[in-house]
Amino acid sequence: MAATGKAAQRLQAAQRLRAALDEQRAALGEPAWSGPDDPDALGRASALAVVAALRAGLAPLPGALRAAARYLAGLLATRSPGRAVEVRVPPYAAVQCIEGPRHTRGTPPNVVETDPVTWVRLAAGLLPWADAVASGLVRASGVRADLAPYLPVLEMPGEAGPEH
Repeated sequence: MAATGKAAQRLQAAQRLRAALDEQRAALGEPAWSGPDDPDALGRASALAVVAALRAGLAPLPGALRAAARYLAGLLATRSPGRAVEVRVPPYAAVQCIEGPRHTRGTPPNVVETDPVTWVRLAAGLLPWADAVASGLVRASGVRADLAPYLPVLEMPGEAGPEH
């Protein structure tokens, strides 16, 4: 029965994610998502929809922004594994990434914190790291808290991006 409960929870989560994605796509004048309902595909599609909204000068819708921030933080952690830096995107995501000394208790020595819209802009290559830090959009503390070498993490369709 526990497996059934977990399966039901995953289905509900996918349905919520799909609804948020479709709402963002509708706001952009795009048709509903016709791709797969797996979390990775929905997260990537949400990130692309949020980037499209930002490029169009629109405010991303909250559900899609949440999905995009979580997906992109997870992508950073997957592509740059480790536990030396904690990246926080309140209230949606926090991940540990980048190789180096491991943090285990208390406040980590290397912390990056930013808001969800700035995070999406950074992760998609719409905002350079140095500009975000200089303007105060990102708070970075610690000797390893420079994400410039690890960004962007989202490769945009039709655009050449860094090799990962």
